Amino acid sequence: MRPALRLTAIGLAAFTLQGCLAKTAVDVVTLPVKVASAGVDAATTSQSEADQKRGREIRQREERLGKLQREYARQMDDCQEGDRRACDHARETYSEMQQLMPAVPVEPER
Repeated sequence: MRPALRLTAIGLAAFTLQGCLAKTAVDVVTLPVKVASAGVDAATTSQSEADQKRGREIRQREERLGKLQREYARQMDDCQEGDRRACDHARETYSEMQQLMPAVPVEPER
């Protein structure tokens, strides 16, 4: 009776291990595909990510343009009071504003 029990245990173990071996084989075969797709996901940006990045860049340019406009107004006030250095700075600020303006989209009027 002992050998029959032993054979039954070996048979059950072999039957059970087939499922584990098949799962391992599937995991090994699909691993390169999973790695490649993860690499592609890391290397590419989705449309929503690109939109968010563009929106962030536009906001930063708008903030910079607003700051330059305030500086320009102060410098022009000082320039009109006779400060020659303020006039020079105002020209530089205006030049930077002109370079930045094409990169800032115009909001449509409502």
